[in-house]
Amino acid sequence: MRWLLALLCLTFTLTSQATTTATLAGKTIDKVLVLKSERKLHLQSRGETLKSYRVSLGKQPDGAKQREGDLRTPEGFYWIDWRKTSDKYNLSMHISYPNARDQALAREKGVSAGGMIMIHGTPLDEEYPEWFFHTLDWTEGCIAMKNTDMREVWRLVKDGTLIEIRP
Repeated sequence: MRWLLALLCLTFTLTSQATTTATLAGKTIDKVLVLKSERKLHLQSRGETLKSYRVSLGKQPDGAKQREGDLRTPEGFYWIDWRKTSDKYNLSMHISYPNARDQALAREKGVSAGGMIMIHGTPLDEEYPEWFFHTLDWTEGCIAMKNTDMREVWRLVKDGTLIEIRP
């Protein structure tokens, strides 16, 4: 009788997960790849790019983030580790920067590595329309995208997803 209860619980868990996991073309997103030089964010499943988006980077886009306040977007391997709604930037997903390598490099230089690097939308600003932000690098090191794109990424990418940021 216990095995029947365990089987019932397992079945319920698997079916409830299946209905809450968002997919694209029937595939689950297992990696986010950002190519800074192309200003592109790619959603991938098992190495296959399923969808791509135009992004904006930090005001100093060349090179990896080295310290807090350098206005650069990090480079390396991280995780999407939590998310929140934002009054200023619509939706935002936190990137687990700094990783151990980033912390060690900052420590060697005697500086703070910084933190709070996010993927987020663009400001809702009456003076500057969304397209204005979408055409330039304007963040303090975050990765920004159009709000419609951010809503889609928010739906498709789950917490715990790997993100790789390349030069």
